[in-house]
Amino acid sequence: MDTEASLGSLPGTGRPVPEAEPSVVQQWSSGGGELIELLSLVRERFGGIAAFRLGPAPAVLVTDPHAVQHVLARHPERYVKRSHRARVLIGDGVLAATGAAWKRQRRLLQSQFTGTGMRRYEQRITEAARTTAARWDGFARAGQDLDVGQEMRRFAVDVIWRSLTGHPLDDGTERELAAVAAVAAALPTLPADVTDAQDAVAADLARIDAVARHAIEAARSGAAGPDGPGLLHVLIDAADERPEYTDQLIRDELVTLLVAGHETTATTLTWLYLLLDRHPAAREQALAAGGEGSAERRQAIQALIHETLRLYPSAWILPRQANEDDILADYAVKAGTDILVCPYLTHRDPELWPDPEHFDPRRFTTPGGRPPHPGAYFPFGIGPRACLGLQFALCESTVLLEHLLPAHTPAFSSTPAKAVYGITVRPDGPTPATLESPLTPG
Repeated sequence: MDTEASLGSLPGTGRPVPEAEPSVVQQWSSGGGELIELLSLVRERFGGIAAFRLGPAPAVLVTDPHAVQHVLARHPERYVKRSHRARVLIGDGVLAATGAAWKRQRRLLQSQFTGTGMRRYEQRITEAARTTAARWDGFARAGQDLDVGQEMRRFAVDVIWRSLTGHPLDDGTERELAAVAAVAAALPTLPADVTDAQDAVAADLARIDAVARHAIEAARSGAAGPDGPGLLHVLIDAADERPEYTDQLIRDELVTLLVAGHETTATTLTWLYLLLDRHPAAREQALAAGGEGSAERRQAIQALIHETLRLYPSAWILPRQANEDDILADYAVKAGTDILVCPYLTHRDPELWPDPEHFDPRRFTTPGGRPPHPGAYFPFGIGPRACLGLQFALCESTVLLEHLLPAHTPAFSSTPAKAVYGITVRPDGPTPATLESPLTPG
């Protein structure tokens, strides 16, 4: 592994970015650690903007809030996405698209996730939450074990499937869509060559393509589901006027929405329940904040979600590349430099968040409890490429917890010992539990 050379400064402008000495990278490499361990070490020793090398290309870690905002929000045209690591799964969907194609695709979908667009899906979210609540009632009555992570994944897939197609999730579709999670989990270990990567997960991709093809054909036939037309119908209607919306692009957008619409929500909800298992008073405080359906209880539940996202942000790392020379917080960055913006580390910076490893939802309900700078908390990114589904994810998580928290508390028989840093930060292992039905405040 090449760990030599330095970034240096631009002539007459900016200082050199502080660079981790080769021994830091070599120490990490010899230990066989994960990337997050190296980034944590670099951040601890060299601060919120620091350079290091993993091979021939320079890389700069960015965790300082002002620099985060500079890269993601103020100058996104200077710091661009090269390619999305999930492209083998999502193709040219909006998450992977760049340039003019991204602008067109984002514009089409934007209206579906704000204001009036969101209101179209609120009833579908509520129905999916009621379905999950009924399942949990059944588990509790039967004294049957469940896996909390699997339950959160089923709920999130049900929500996005209803929103896409107008149909509730059935058992057969759920089984086939398990291939989405399988490919997503495999992405960090797939070969770099696209063809080789596709070959490695060919069977799962074929299952995903079959589900997508069937859903597209059903929507194109004009048959809306019991909940009415969904996002898929919006994409199909777009094809009438926009030739770029081929069946392949519709498939890519469908799969992108499936991945983005369930993976992050399911993971966040799983972490939240694991955190509540260690901090049961936080659940009691949220329920005591107000009666059922009250704005006060909803705000307190959303604080649980936000604090979980602080510790385990949906996008734990946001890679960019500088496409021109720039000055970043008085430091010189050369064109071609890889930029790694890391919400995970920003959210755990003790200079921004006192006692950052402690789970404390009151940070989001107490005045002054969180840093005011927008670059200090950005679990879904910030700027023009911030996650489209931020409000959607917050809504579905809140509605589900309003149904589940008062009725049941999972008692875990075992919990994962560590996290896995893939597309999301997810628990490394199953989350088996039985359900208790406590007396609750309010």
